[in-house]
Amino acid sequence: MATVSVRYIVDDVSAAIAFYVGRLGFTEVMHPAPSFAMLTRGDLRLTLSAPSAQGGGGQAMPDGTVPQPGGWNRFALEVDDLDALVHELQAAGVHFRNDIVTGVGGRQILAEDPSGNPVELFEPTIAEARLQQNDG
Repeated sequence: MATVSVRYIVDDVSAAIAFYVGRLGFTEVMHPAPSFAMLTRGDLRLTLSAPSAQGGGGQAMPDGTVPQPGGWNRFALEVDDLDALVHELQAAGVHFRNDIVTGVGGRQILAEDPSGNPVELFEPTIAEARLQQNDG
């Protein structure tokens, strides 16, 4: 069951579903309208909204500003083999904002979904940086 929910504004919900489900292991929960879908991966629920006058997360703000994808805020997915996943995603044409970098807790890279939203792929290099601690 998801315990964290993140909403991403995307240009094309179907393309985003194909990326997240087909490339990053998410499961489609619902896609009731062309402008909205809900996906899950472990404890993360990812809601996808395309700019739309139908209401919801993709509707314009009161001043007329239309939501758009991009930015630098992101969620991070923990992976076991960053090099292999990056190679696979590059072969599939996925765009990256940077090369793999090493920080104090692990190695990471920023992939972009089809709308340009960043997704951090993170491989921990120390036990404390893992999402699930191994107590044994």
